[in-house]
Amino acid sequence: MFVKSDENKVEIKNTEINLDVTLDCGQAFRWRKNNDGSWTGVVRGKEATVAKTDTGLIFKGVSDEDFADIFYRYFDLDRDYDSVLKRISGDETLRLAAEKYGVIRILNQEPWETLCSFIISACNNIPRIKGIIERLCQSFGDKAGGSYSFPSAERLAELSPSELEVLRAGFRAPYICDGAKKVAQGEIDLDSLCGLPLEAAEKELMKIKGVGKKVADCTLLFGLGHTDAFPVDRHIKRFCDKLYPEGLPDCIRGIEGIAQQYMFCLQRWGAEIQYE
Repeated sequence: MFVKSDENKVEIKNTEINLDVTLDCGQAFRWRKNNDGSWTGVVRGKEATVAKTDTGLIFKGVSDEDFADIFYRYFDLDRDYDSVLKRISGDETLRLAAEKYGVIRILNQEPWETLCSFIISACNNIPRIKGIIERLCQSFGDKAGGSYSFPSAERLAELSPSELEVLRAGFRAPYICDGAKKVAQGEIDLDSLCGLPLEAAEKELMKIKGVGKKVADCTLLFGLGHTDAFPVDRHIKRFCDKLYPEGLPDCIRGIEGIAQQYMFCLQRWGAEIQYE
């Protein structure tokens, strides 16, 4: 990977990514697409605009330090996705998905933001999730460029469910408060979950009210580096019941979470692919 930097702009070459799918496949909820095809979002309190080029990506509003400390890891740029695609292509259905969607990168998000976002996602749809999160950031975050940072667990732990009514989050408000308190008070140490076996990490997260296995797995996959986590919603369950009734293919062992993104895309957008 070649990195070329300018003032508040970083360009990386020889990097494969399907940017539109990566930022719009349900991993994260704070990116918005601009009229020119670029995307603007806030990551760890830093607003940035990222655009696809013929050979890589351009980050605008990003210093060299921000790129090295935040965005390099966020976009999973240290992972060999050529090897990932070769592995998942051992399954015919996933091979078709890889050919269609290319490189879908896992976004390594801030753990508390990931947990809180997926608590909000319960029994919800993506536009409404984005709306609740935007109101959360505007109401309790700090100014970050033209947007707002995601409020910390410590900030939200000070609030009661009634004080979150402005979010219009419904039954999820008490769950947000419970998660914030458990994280802020150290009852749940999110960073420590990176090193735990998957099942043990899931059990820790499920101590929070409203957090079931799916929310736990989303948090572990998108915020804590557990590529072996495999979030299952009703759509993925239906997909797997039809295609993998005897279990997931062996070729994705250890990277089930990355493969799940390709399954999600097939379920959401891939009707023209004959995978049934």
